[in-house]
Amino acid sequence: MIVVGGEALVDLIAQPDGELRGVLGGGPYNTARTIGRLGGTVTFLGGISTDRFGSRLFAALIDDGVAEGLVQRSSLPTTLAMVELDEQGGASYSFYFEGTAAQMMHAVVLPKDVSAIHIGTLGLVLEPMASVLAEAVAQVADRALVVVDANCRPSATANPAAYVATLRAVLAQTHVLKVSNEDLDFLAEHDSDMATPGALLKLGPSVILLTHGGDGVDIVTADETIQVPAEPVDVVDTIGAGDSFGGGFLAWWMQSGWGVAELGDMDRLHEAVAMGCRVAAITCEREGADPPRAHEVQGWAP
Repeated sequence: MIVVGGEALVDLIAQPDGELRGVLGGGPYNTARTIGRLGGTVTFLGGISTDRFGSRLFAALIDDGVAEGLVQRSSLPTTLAMVELDEQGGASYSFYFEGTAAQMMHAVVLPKDVSAIHIGTLGLVLEPMASVLAEAVAQVADRALVVVDANCRPSATANPAAYVATLRAVLAQTHVLKVSNEDLDFLAEHDSDMATPGALLKLGPSVILLTHGGDGVDIVTADETIQVPAEPVDVVDTIGAGDSFGGGFLAWWMQSGWGVAELGDMDRLHEAVAMGCRVAAITCEREGADPPRAHEVQGWAP
């Protein structure tokens, strides 16, 4: 069982004619759906509203094979993100989260059969959600693979010092950390110990996955660094690309029967990262966060 914890929200994407299109999203939500579509055993730990947007979010999770046991439904409104796309399809975000369903999570006791937990994005920023997810990691870190996607959101991080403190505490129990160059720039601004992949390794993770968008991914360990190229693709937009990469990586890793012990095997890391890149490339060919299903991914047979 993989637990993916964090925010579910609706992206309001500005169209060329000025209209707004509502697309289901949220980094961890996208990751959970990716794993479900790829055949993984996954449950989503997060708050989802009972309003119209929330009903769509919840229904899509179920349709994609994500278990509902840890979903926290509430009458609070759905969290929203305003999305602007540049000429290359790159996305920038403004968030509306105060007093919304994603933010106002309560503490949980995780099932005993959890084999991996994945958290990140606004899940490590917004309270009380951040504290709930940090405690969830602490519950299972001694028996499960812990994956964190920093996916920093400066526009939503009103208190960077608090965010850095939470991230530090979680990284002490983390096995795999995914960061982008933009994440490193933001982290370096607020904590010099987080300025480089090498520095981040000293805080706890065994593996850093440094993403470069269309230029691929660096796998960084204490012993070596290798680069995995991105799959060539005609980009429609990049919404959900990083989330689907992380979901693809983790789904392949767990479906292959690997765990914490195999993180020292660079060949296996390369294989899982390459499959994650393939999943992300397909997502980039589609509008919004629409990750592929297993039959759409060439070679998906862990």
